[in-house]
Amino acid sequence: MAVIRPLSVAMAVMLAILLSIVSPCVEAQSFAPAPAPTSDGTSIDQGIAYALMIVALLLTYLIHPLDAFPYGLF
Repeated sequence: MAVIRPLSVAMAVMLAILLSIVSPCVEAQSFAPAPAPTSDGTSIDQGIAYALMIVALLLTYLIHPLDAFPYGLF
């Protein structure tokens, strides 16, 4: 059976004390908060809505004359 030397026990105790002192200091530094988003998504949604409204308007103007045409082409 191996005999544990008093010097190695003292070194282990000193290492434990040193780590217990240093460990809270490592966690004390916090990261900066994330920057605010430049676009929260509402401007993208609004752009898509405008594009869809333009498409609907163009389709309305293209289809409406076919409905108002007095002769049945289709």
